[in-house]
Amino acid sequence: MSDSDIALLLADAADEVEIGIAPYEAVLRGGRRRRARRWAVAAATALVLAGSSATLAVAGLPGGGGGGAVATRPPATGTPHVFEPVNRTTLATGAENGEEWRVTLDTWQAPVDTAEARATMNAMRAYGEYPPDVRGASDLVGKIAYFVHLDHGGESRKVMENTVPESDTMSGTDLMSGSLPLEPGDTKDVRLVIGYVAKTAQRVNCAWTDGTATVLERAGSGTGSDVEAIRRAEGSPYDWFVCLAPKGTRYKTAEVVG
Repeated sequence: MSDSDIALLLADAADEVEIGIAPYEAVLRGGRRRRARRWAVAAATALVLAGSSATLAVAGLPGGGGGGAVATRPPATGTPHVFEPVNRTTLATGAENGEEWRVTLDTWQAPVDTAEARATMNAMRAYGEYPPDVRGASDLVGKIAYFVHLDHGGESRKVMENTVPESDTMSGTDLMSGSLPLEPGDTKDVRLVIGYVAKTAQRVNCAWTDGTATVLERAGSGTGSDVEAIRRAEGSPYDWFVCLAPKGTRYKTAEVVG
């Protein structure tokens, strides 16, 4: 049994167990959509057992630690998109305490058959990316895979990953987001929020525990990655956003407004 299989079984087991409130406030929050999303935050896989029936706890999956360097790219034969992400989108950048940080999204196009899925999975391995909930190549057919990475101070972490049907959509005020600390090794300063919304969403409100809020609007053609905004990501069925709570406060909620 592979590490991915073990992580998946633990995550499924956690869904059936009622335990206390997660000691770590990096949990997934959704509007009307409550489908589980696997998060990796450089923690032990067993941390998934710290969940409860009300909140999905963090699951440390293989590849969640450092080492963000991309391996040598496979030969460019066959269908071009099989060998690299459809797009690597920079969702947000910033600097704090002299350290730069960046959130990026890799999106892989849905394979059309098992042979293409097998080639795609081989290419993913070169990037250190392994699609969750996929036990064999046939499981990836017709599904988009995405991976969110957080780089901070030269250290790279994979913080979000999932596979979804190519036809998957969101609408209205649907929102899925998660919160986690910005700095590696931190377990308390939960300030960074990463999430996605419907392509029609015009505004996202990130509320903080001190009663203040940050309102994100759609990025324009000249909006830099250092400006918090809702952004399009090529190949993704959703639009994405990242917001960071000011120092001294923490994440409370995120919702689509307007």
